[in-house]
Amino acid sequence: MEQNQTMCPDQNFDDIANKFELNIYGSSKGRLRHELFMFHLQKTLDLHGKPLTVLDAGGGTGVMSHAMLALGHEVTLTDISADTLRLARDKFTASDKLSIVQQDILSLPEQQYDLVICHAVLEWLQHPLPVIDKLVALVKPGGYLSLSFFNQDAQRFSNMYYGNFDYVEQGMKVKNQVRLSPNNAQKPLEIIEYFTTLPVQIAHKTGIRCFHDYLKDKNQQQSHYEQIKRLEMCYGDQHPYLWLGKYFMLIAQKR
Repeated sequence: MEQNQTMCPDQNFDDIANKFELNIYGSSKGRLRHELFMFHLQKTLDLHGKPLTVLDAGGGTGVMSHAMLALGHEVTLTDISADTLRLARDKFTASDKLSIVQQDILSLPEQQYDLVICHAVLEWLQHPLPVIDKLVALVKPGGYLSLSFFNQDAQRFSNMYYGNFDYVEQGMKVKNQVRLSPNNAQKPLEIIEYFTTLPVQIAHKTGIRCFHDYLKDKNQQQSHYEQIKRLEMCYGDQHPYLWLGKYFMLIAQKR
């Protein structure tokens, strides 16, 4: 898969970590995304059995790490942003099951984990494929990688749906990139194809927020939240809806 070589550098959220936290997790979008991540992880893996070693790579403010700790797992949270990790530390009480490391993914030591989580990171990277290689290397044989990314196909579809025709014709690129807007959305079929070159077997694939973001009446995102979530859980991993999710999620087992 050919990667765009003229993109801006990898994004981090120093200086805007609080804004990031509010915009992402202070909305129904962020809440639903996290709850669907957890639903599909628990649908695919036994997260209530023996404690696992978990790497939350690019885990930001620690929302997923917090959930894994609450289930009794041993968690290493990493991110390149000092400010987001500062917010993460504020979420946790002292625990010998949690390590927090400021480091980029490619520089992580060659320790292996039962479960490696990398959610909503690829779309901020200039060259995501070497990062996928690294993530797979960090998974123990028989362990799992949970990977999610902003869906370029859904991005194009939603912009057409809302009438942003000029934006689509410009390749969905703007001169003044908003720092909270992903700059390198990925195509699910291309990532799936890349997985065929790696020592992994896809165990589960699903769209995340296949319906929520397309509602004409945005008030229903709040007023009908639980009903929307039930429908997302029911249909998010079924054809054709999974391809419309604003995020795409793959869970793969390492051979």
